[in-house]
Amino acid sequence: MKAKLLDLRVATLGAGTVIRRALPQRELRRIGAWCFLDHLGPQGPDQGGLDVGPHPHVGLQTFTWMLQGELLHRDSLGYEQVIRPKQVNLMTAGHGIAHSENTVSDHEVLQTAQFWIALPRAQKDIPPQFAHYPNLPERVDPSGVQYVVLMGQFMGLESPVPSYSPLMAVDVKTGQAQQLEWALNPDFEYGVLVLKGQAQIAGQIVAENQLWYGSVGQSALAIQLEAGSHLIVLGGAPYTDEIAIWWNFVCHSQQDLEQAYQDWQGDHARFGVVAGYEGPPMAAPALPDKVRFS
Repeated sequence: MKAKLLDLRVATLGAGTVIRRALPQRELRRIGAWCFLDHLGPQGPDQGGLDVGPHPHVGLQTFTWMLQGELLHRDSLGYEQVIRPKQVNLMTAGHGIAHSENTVSDHEVLQTAQFWIALPRAQKDIPPQFAHYPNLPERVDPSGVQYVVLMGQFMGLESPVPSYSPLMAVDVKTGQAQQLEWALNPDFEYGVLVLKGQAQIAGQIVAENQLWYGSVGQSALAIQLEAGSHLIVLGGAPYTDEIAIWWNFVCHSQQDLEQAYQDWQGDHARFGVVAGYEGPPMAAPALPDKVRFS
């Protein structure tokens, strides 16, 4: 199995909130249809809250997994939803949607992981949707390892969160040091993101804020975790459509990208209005003449 070990990149979100980006990277564009992964926090109260004004999406699903604190989601479909730890918000952009995200309180620690899922070409223009999942299947082994299945199936548990591509995701925490072996789907490629602690995967050390990637073809994975480790495991069937990720858009052609850009700049009804947010929508950066498709 071909494996890669990647350091997360530091980026900013909204009004200067520091995040660590696992996907996309030059060496790894996606894992299955998972095409974007940010880890925000832990961010203390002294660092200010998160304030991301109304902005558009097309051609993707945003998948928010809350770890600490609370966020308020508002969107142009009219949904207002507070998301709390151990809950998922799934927003399907499809043809177009706009939303905002804000901390509920500036006096608590904030930590979240946000993923983007590239929609298949056949579903890229479906109507937008939003769903909140407050209860996800959870298992605690006798050894104390805690599993929460975020999407797909893992260790006999199945998440209620739907997907348009074959995918899985699981949150894993351990109190004491562990040596584990997980059954894998050999048709999937996998990623292991270490949020806290350290893992040893197939003999390779994966430190905090690193992403380990393994390609298709393996039916089991041996992993050792140090005490107090926390990680997210992602998997999916290789995504074969060529796409471009530019700003907040996932597009299958330059024409689609240019049209989405023009529609957002022109206040097109395609993206609607995010009611309740006090402040202007985000302005798009200048659109390059050509973007990279891969």
